[in-house]
Amino acid sequence: MKRFITALILIPLVLLLIFLGPRWLVALAVAAVAALAAWEFLGLARSSGANPPRIAVLVAIATLFAANFAWDQRDQIAAILGILSLALLVYCTFFRPVEQMLADASTAIFCLFYVGMTLVTLPALREETNGPSLVAFLFCVVWAGDIAALYVGRAWGRHKMAPSLSPNKTWEGALGSLAGSLMVTGVLLGLARLFEMWDQVWLSYPEDLWYWLGLAVLVNVAAQVGDLAESALKRSAGVKDSGSLLPGHGGVLDRIDALLLAAPVLWYAQLIHQWF
Repeated sequence: MKRFITALILIPLVLLLIFLGPRWLVALAVAAVAALAAWEFLGLARSSGANPPRIAVLVAIATLFAANFAWDQRDQIAAILGILSLALLVYCTFFRPVEQMLADASTAIFCLFYVGMTLVTLPALREETNGPSLVAFLFCVVWAGDIAALYVGRAWGRHKMAPSLSPNKTWEGALGSLAGSLMVTGVLLGLARLFEMWDQVWLSYPEDLWYWLGLAVLVNVAAQVGDLAESALKRSAGVKDSGSLLPGHGGVLDRIDALLLAAPVLWYAQLIHQWF
């Protein structure tokens, strides 16, 4: 029930932000989520023996989002990430104990990439021509896949996918997740065509059906791998949840783990598609 109530509150707020929020508010909201997730990740790192500089990492993530908002140039993100990574390396060199330097610097830079670089693609996606529709597609594909995996896995799950990482995940659940993502893609495309008939542009998916179905498969697979990757991080740290901020869902990192791979995959897929 806690999980359902939390989702019931958050999902409408997220959709309102995607379609109606000003650009600065979207960037600020995603940056805040990234900061919370980073804080939880750095807590996991401490459980594993590293002691990365939390404030320095949060400042680097905030700077990444601020720079992306100010310049809004795709080719600048990699350059900014490189500069901030070097800055964290220098900080750890001079302000961390020498015996901790390797673990602290590696963890700090990885956190910047794992949480900051991946989530900064969300405001970047929203600034595309059909940006709100793209972000809605991303969230709906991930959400539908997650829900379908949960119920299909519970009902018919027999074959474990990765028992050492996530004992409850099954291949049946994974196939159910994929089916759920494909189904919601069909619903989104149908709604877009319906709005088009009413001369509304709330949803826009101009490419062919097969393009979006293929993209749904790509995003779904990335989301499932992202979920397993975060499970591996938690098991490495010896904890069950990354936090307890969201009732029924664990921490922020637990809730967005799938997006951490799905969002950049969609962003790069769109970028490659525009090249060709």
